[in-house]
Amino acid sequence: MIDATHDTTRRSWVESANGHSEFPIQNLPLGVFSPAGGAARGGVAIGDAIFDLAAALEADLFSGQARDAAEAARGTELNPLLELGAAPRKALRARLSELLDAASASAHRAKVLPEMLHKAAACTLHLPDSIGAYTDFFAGIHHATAGGRINRPENPLMSNYKYVPVAYHSRASSVRPSGGRVLRPNGQRKQPQDLAPLFGPSRNLDYELELGVWIGPGNELGEPIRIADAANHIAGFCLLNDWSARDIQSWEAAPLGPFLGKSFCTFVSPWIITPEALEPFRIAQPPRPDGDPAPLPYLWDAADQTSGALDLEFEAFLLTAAMRDAGTTSHRLSRARGDVLYWTVAQMIAHHTSNGCNLQAGDLFGSGTLSGTGPGTAGCLLESTFGGRDAFTLPNGETRRYLEDGDEVIFRAHAHRTGFAPIGFGECRGRVVPAVGHE
Repeated sequence: MIDATHDTTRRSWVESANGHSEFPIQNLPLGVFSPAGGAARGGVAIGDAIFDLAAALEADLFSGQARDAAEAARGTELNPLLELGAAPRKALRARLSELLDAASASAHRAKVLPEMLHKAAACTLHLPDSIGAYTDFFAGIHHATAGGRINRPENPLMSNYKYVPVAYHSRASSVRPSGGRVLRPNGQRKQPQDLAPLFGPSRNLDYELELGVWIGPGNELGEPIRIADAANHIAGFCLLNDWSARDIQSWEAAPLGPFLGKSFCTFVSPWIITPEALEPFRIAQPPRPDGDPAPLPYLWDAADQTSGALDLEFEAFLLTAAMRDAGTTSHRLSRARGDVLYWTVAQMIAHHTSNGCNLQAGDLFGSGTLSGTGPGTAGCLLESTFGGRDAFTLPNGETRRYLEDGDEVIFRAHAHRTGFAPIGFGECRGRVVPAVGHE
């Protein structure tokens, strides 16, 4: 529901929040941070600062469900908060909005002590929760079509694609927060001209621009989640980079699908953007093209089709070592919108649990690569270079087919709608470093 927390006229006494491109008072995302010299704890991004939930609890600034939520979010992981569901999370959001509102400063500033705010630039951000399982979907139909066209030009989409929200179970243990290094993976790879595979560093390292989904309350083993109830199991969203070693992936994928070409690293942006913050930016799921099959009944819900998509703009940037040394800015590689997904998140949840599979609070979904159909909308290099066959030239004269050591990939996402304050996700970035030696 749209409520006072979305009021575009609401301003914060945290001055950096007013007009902030990512974290105005209308956003209030949740995460885990460590202040300089301090232990990890739950916090809320507000402008260029982080509001300390543990300190606010010590000052007795919460009551009722808001206090329950703050208590659940004060520790080193947010799983207890995600498990509580929407009502306590909404109560916490409403109370935080009140505490940080400039109009209520006279009532609260005496209690909201300076030590409750930390400069974000001086803090370390962590994964927001302990991830028990990570599932990566393939819901970006333009990516699926473009990728399939490289090897199957006459039949780019598999016959099941428009019936099943296709996914695979990826590796939760190698998910990392934004800002780290990506070690170029070693693995088996075989070129068409090779008689046998070779083992060594991936030559075709790629990124994938995706929307991440944090799961809230789970379900019992054997009890599917109905699509009409699926929204109650969504705790929030993030940016996700599904780093991909294309040469390793293409050799090993048959017959069981992705393995070492995907499991070496996944990056996520560290702030959980709540469903409440994104409420003004919900839009209808795009209608299926004429001739496409209707979703099977367990994947169909009229309300989900009316408001199950998100009006978001996603961008991917590249900063090479040479660009960094020269002091030049990153170069935008792609821009895509959130409505390119063929399946809604609710449909993903309904299908994931349709066989009785149990989800748990803190589980992570990847949407699949977000790509459009026009120039500059490909969400990965596999598409933009047609499988590495076509190099592109950067403004400084460098060329790329795939990522090189020293390259830094940066994702950003923003929501805009007339009559509401724009909000962002913060960055998801990572820098490629050389592979370790091997025998």
